[in-house]
Amino acid sequence: MSEEEIYQLISTTCAAMSLEHPDYSKIASNAQVELLHKSTPGFIEATKTLYKNGLLNESYYNTVIENQKFIEETINYQKDFRFDFFGISTLQKAYLLKDYKVTIERPQDLFMRVAITVSNKPTELFNKEKTKKTYNMISDGYYTQATPTLFNSGLKVQQLSSCFLIANESDSIEGIFNTIKDCALISKTAGGIGVHCHNIRAAKSIIKSTNGESGGLIPFLKIFNETARCVDQGGGKRKGSFVIYLEPWHADIEAFLELRKNIGAEEFRARDLFYALWVPDLFMQRVINDENWTLMSPDTAEGLSDVYGDEFNKLYKKYEEGNIGTKTLSARKLFSEIVEAQIEAGQPYFLYKDSINRKSNQKNIGTIKSSNLCAEIVEYSDDKETAVCNLASICLPSFVNSEGKFDYIKLEEIAELALENTDNLIDISYYPTKKTEYSNLRHRPAAIGVQGLADVFFKMKLPYESKEAAEVNKKIFSTIYYGTIKKSMELAKKYGPYQTYKGSPSSEGILQFDMWNVEPISADSSFDWKWLKGEIAKHGLRNSLTTACMPTASTSIIMMNTESFQIQTSNVFKRQTLSGEFLLVNKYLVNELEKISLWNKEIYESILFNNGSIQNIGSIPEEIKKIYKTTWEISQKVVIDMSADRSPYIDQTQSLNLWLEKPTFKQVCSMHMYSWEKGLKTGMYYLRSRPSSDAMKMTVSKEILNKYEKQEECLDCQA
Repeated sequence: MSEEEIYQLISTTCAAMSLEHPDYSKIASNAQVELLHKSTPGFIEATKTLYKNGLLNESYYNTVIENQKFIEETINYQKDFRFDFFGISTLQKAYLLKDYKVTIERPQDLFMRVAITVSNKPTELFNKEKTKKTYNMISDGYYTQATPTLFNSGLKVQQLSSCFLIANESDSIEGIFNTIKDCALISKTAGGIGVHCHNIRAAKSIIKSTNGESGGLIPFLKIFNETARCVDQGGGKRKGSFVIYLEPWHADIEAFLELRKNIGAEEFRARDLFYALWVPDLFMQRVINDENWTLMSPDTAEGLSDVYGDEFNKLYKKYEEGNIGTKTLSARKLFSEIVEAQIEAGQPYFLYKDSINRKSNQKNIGTIKSSNLCAEIVEYSDDKETAVCNLASICLPSFVNSEGKFDYIKLEEIAELALENTDNLIDISYYPTKKTEYSNLRHRPAAIGVQGLADVFFKMKLPYESKEAAEVNKKIFSTIYYGTIKKSMELAKKYGPYQTYKGSPSSEGILQFDMWNVEPISADSSFDWKWLKGEIAKHGLRNSLTTACMPTASTSIIMMNTESFQIQTSNVFKRQTLSGEFLLVNKYLVNELEKISLWNKEIYESILFNNGSIQNIGSIPEEIKKIYKTTWEISQKVVIDMSADRSPYIDQTQSLNLWLEKPTFKQVCSMHMYSWEKGLKTGMYYLRSRPSSDAMKMTVSKEILNKYEKQEECLDCQA
């Protein structure tokens, strides 16, 4: 065997044993890293090769060459050994740059490339101190920039933004196809897209120029669907992804709800798109009151998507009284069709138009009409500007010390660093269209989010449903908001406020928690909200928005954390790599069970049999069971409450998934009503349900199968 084959054998063998103990994943990773180090030249030589091959931009390359000594003294390749197997595999598969399909970068090379890019403004001298700090904070696992920034930092096409919110340009062939073109241009540079199509006339509407009838929204969505299939993100790195937003008064709403369904004629399906509803309060009120709801076409009911709140209510009722609707039906009937679609396909997403607009720092710009691909970015867009957002996520487990205490001072420091670096991206990013550049430079929105909240509770030994966990949740997001707003104020003091600052709520002394009528909490006595408001009044803010809770699927794997603020779905989970599919066990649970000498083959097979749950394993103490519940075992009311608790400190919104093992109509309706009454902006991102069977049980021994099959029999009736 060659040396490479030996390392690969060690790596895959140990990865396959990760279920027995998470440390096997570290051994597997070490073998992969050793092999990678042997086959790659190091940062400087890799940079020279990549530049020679035309991949890197000249400005970045010159910066590297001019600061070669500093970079070589700063970069620490021993940090590559901190990854687990699935982190290093994900990096190699999609993130590390390649020279003719052969990986040439190491993880530390990637982090240094990102640090050099995000820490420096093109108009200022290279900042060694800030570059070093950024590199260390990313490589030590305190925070990470989002995937497009990791992909494209230093490249010739340096597109660093994650999210784009596009308005359909106009209700015309030219306007619709201009919008499709913009979607294609953005998608090819690794952007996820949200499109609002409220202004496209409904089916059977009159086309005045020909006196014919319109085919409505659905045929055009088929074209959007094929565009998403054809134009992927970043040249095959990720699939093209578009979500279509529609308000529920649109006359094509019922056909819209059918597009993702598994059965039905293909001409009425577009399954590669994602779908979302932009729901006004009036619709929810009519569902509650069991009243009628009138569907309308935007060519005759003009301006409904341009207003919200009382203005929307007056205009909608005016059109109703004028009998220009195309169909009247029970609001509950339409709501039932929405819920049925969500139970079958997990979609459409459910976002509340009025809550988003009432509690937005961009309300002075105009009515916000959609969110993004993942339902956490809420920004203004129209026919002249396409909203953009740059993302970063803070790795929360890194702030819990060995004694189980959370370091809020350090969290505030990292929130400031993440905001400043993300603000820099606005000035250096490549913009795929003029509309995106125009919008981003005017409003300068950022989105600092989190990953690993569930890991924090594991490390602090707090059940997710506990009062202590609820308090930590609020303190974490209060601290992040404080840090980002404080840094945005300092940047405004230095560079001036963003162009549309005047007239915004923040310019009038109103911050996000004020819009929720909540008194802000301070996790540390050094956080002074009154002082901060005074400083904002003097200097303004550099960014119209600073915080959001996005999904962090890929970067969470790299940084070895649970995703975003989500509860774990299982104590055993799958990871897919180029080497195959592997099972992994919750490392915190293993540590707890090892302390009481309870981690053994019988225990992990029992967890497998119970689909990743430990609640039915009698030998595990109750206090451990409470901490390691899965999302299927926690009330979604608690999930919504915790989301509402953090909302006063999130000036955009949250990708809030809701989880039901076997969703029923009653449960889903109840969750929607509760989240609306709590004032959430995103009522639901995905509705996740649980598969009826689990292939993980295939590996369980007969002894364990026999043991639990007997336990599952009802003692009273043998059912």
